[in-house]
Amino acid sequence: MQVYTCPFCGLRDEREFFFAGEAGAARPDTTGPVSDAEWADYVHMRRNALGRAREVWMHLTCGELFVMERDTLSARVLESVALRAEPGSGEGAGSAEASGGPDSASGPDGEGAP
Repeated sequence: MQVYTCPFCGLRDEREFFFAGEAGAARPDTTGPVSDAEWADYVHMRRNALGRAREVWMHLTCGELFVMERDTLSARVLESVALRAEPGSGEGAGSAEASGGPDSASGPDGEGAP
């Protein structure tokens, strides 16, 4: 069993997480025509790189999406970073080690966890 770090809840069992896809995959611009080949590429093609990979994961218990950077050869998790921005920061909450767990996450009103 592996243990992953949720930026909001801390260390948790791998069964609480859902892989959502590669981080940084660019969705086709739908303001104009999009070919079947473009959609197929976006939906099905993955880099599957050996070594460092940045992936979007969901922690099913709290419902938060985050980016996990991990080594695909060793399965070692290098970093977990929140996708949502903290008020006034303009970027994600940072690694789970730096965020301090669920009490440090801000909800929609800026006060405490959602």
